[in-house]
Amino acid sequence: MTVGEPRNGKDIMYDAVSGACAGAIAATIMSPLDVIKTRLQVYGLPDGSRNKGSVIVSSLQNILKNEGRRGLYRGLSPTLAALLPNWAVYFAVYGQLKELLETHVDASGHLKIGANMIAASGAGAATAITTNPLWVVKTRLQTQGMRVGVVPYTSIASALRRIVHEEGFKGLYSGLLPSLAGISHVAIQFPAYEQFKYYLAERDHTTTSDLSPGKVAIASSMSKVLASLLTYPHEVIRSRLQEQGHLKNPETHYDGVVDCVKKVFKKHGVSGFYRGCGTNLLRTTPSAVITFTSYEMINRFLQHLVPPHNTPSKPDGGQPLQVTSNDVSDLQTPKMRTNHSTRTL
Repeated sequence: MTVGEPRNGKDIMYDAVSGACAGAIAATIMSPLDVIKTRLQVYGLPDGSRNKGSVIVSSLQNILKNEGRRGLYRGLSPTLAALLPNWAVYFAVYGQLKELLETHVDASGHLKIGANMIAASGAGAATAITTNPLWVVKTRLQTQGMRVGVVPYTSIASALRRIVHEEGFKGLYSGLLPSLAGISHVAIQFPAYEQFKYYLAERDHTTTSDLSPGKVAIASSMSKVLASLLTYPHEVIRSRLQEQGHLKNPETHYDGVVDCVKKVFKKHGVSGFYRGCGTNLLRTTPSAVITFTSYEMINRFLQHLVPPHNTPSKPDGGQPLQVTSNDVSDLQTPKMRTNHSTRTL
């Protein structure tokens, strides 16, 4: 992107395509751990797994024994189905908000952390509201093998129809409030990712768009671990609210976020809000590395294959326009888009 040029349709499309492809790759590879994480959040430790070191192995054995290999990939279809709109909405809004906030830059020409947090939060809110129904279906499909007395869903469409029929449209937005609270995750992760990339690029005397895959992996893993540790409790609450459906067992049915927080704290204490956190970190850290690195590489490939912006025309058929010393500061504005950022569901 040249100096002063705003984002166009190709920029948004490249962001959406790159994010969706990267998310799909990571989701497929990490699906077994995602299933285990969701079940630990909702049902706690499996029988015979009080030793935390054996939780993952025991969970894998239980799923394979009771549900077969397909059980390890429950909920993958709605996860993949949600990724394209998820990333399309996120990057479209994120890019536009960064442009609106482009005057809030530091001495290096980088978007300030506060402005970046606002852009990430706004994009996260739009994404959560738009894609929540598909994440509800994903959670139900992943846990239905453990839901006694409930007729299982047969497909994404079947789940959507039954949820609307049995619970109304309100059921499609179960867990939306904690999902919105989870905006704090991307509000921490994305600015942290940007800052880690800036630091690594300056240390290597290069730009963020030229960082090696290894350096992108370092930035993505560090930002993901930081954000996950600070915001994990909301994921437990969200999963429990999304999973419960129309069950009316007073011990497992929650009337809302506050009721869920009270019951989890009363039964499990503070540790209840971090159930599955270790598994989650084992899943999300490599997932973030795969997603962010894949995103950066795919986006760079698309930018190189079909540049989203035409090169400046030569005046009167002469030489290309040259950047003078007075224009150097312009090269450090956010419009250069040298730092392409991402979200991990």
